[in-house]
Amino acid sequence: MSPTLTGDPLALSSEAWTALRRADPEATVFHTPEFLTSYREELGSGELRAIVADNLAACAFELEDGTLRFLGGTEVTDYQGPVGPPEARKRAAKGLMSAVVATEWEMADLGGLPQDGTWLGALAEAAHEAGLGVEEAPGGTAPFLALPGTWDAYLASLRGKQRHEIRRKERRFTEAFPEARLADATPETMAGDLDTFFEMHRASPGEKGRFMDERMEPFFRRLEGELVPQGAMRITLLRDDERVLAVLVAFRGARSLLMYNSAYDAAHRHEAPGIVLVGRVIRRAIAEGCDAIDMLKGDLDYKYRFGARPRRICRLLLRR
Repeated sequence: MSPTLTGDPLALSSEAWTALRRADPEATVFHTPEFLTSYREELGSGELRAIVADNLAACAFELEDGTLRFLGGTEVTDYQGPVGPPEARKRAAKGLMSAVVATEWEMADLGGLPQDGTWLGALAEAAHEAGLGVEEAPGGTAPFLALPGTWDAYLASLRGKQRHEIRRKERRFTEAFPEARLADATPETMAGDLDTFFEMHRASPGEKGRFMDERMEPFFRRLEGELVPQGAMRITLLRDDERVLAVLVAFRGARSLLMYNSAYDAAHRHEAPGIVLVGRVIRRAIAEGCDAIDMLKGDLDYKYRFGARPRRICRLLLRR
């Protein structure tokens, strides 16, 4: 790999980038040109540094105040790093680190790398070989739920207390809202459905309510415009004919669903509409043939109540 890091934003939208992402079984929506460009233009604050090498790898970085990071930040991007065919991992990682070493930076903080992925080890080894100091640090937890083939098999896989809680909350919710159902936002309803989602999100207590600030709303609307038409993003509402009770924003993989963000009507918190929405979405995902639900970063108790297992995310801290 001979190319160097470039500040040209066209690198993100090249055909080669898309081909390399499609060749990587570990790639996610967070590695797509649409997501990365949306982040860079709506939330990014550093200088773009990108590299695309045919048949090996593509990767985007952001350089700010002397620190080199993968493009995407930590607030809205769960998985980060390069993409490329798995058979070229070591050679690609070596080339990437050669380009990184040739770039001016004081520290490199490369996060968003799953501990069970193959890029983490390949990049760490290549960094050592390039003469860099390498430290592996925690980067969060993304609970992950493997799905069986049927809803009954899923329930049977849970502990008795987990199974009882899901059924009890579903029963209590149904008694209060017998007509409530899942409904995906359509092109005709999208603007209003997003307005409802933002309103619910801002009404949430604590840090969650503060998250949806004046920067985040345009970013989410941008993602909707880029990803929903491709079928890569789904906005699902739990609603009856009178009201929306909860909203879930998710990304769709080939055979998986990535639960990205959600909000519910706090006026009906005692009926647990957020939990019911997650349960019904899991049930629908099983019926649609999904193999897994990725609940993404956030070590929250409710995720484990659905049977998810912790998946560790790591950071590589590099020094010259």
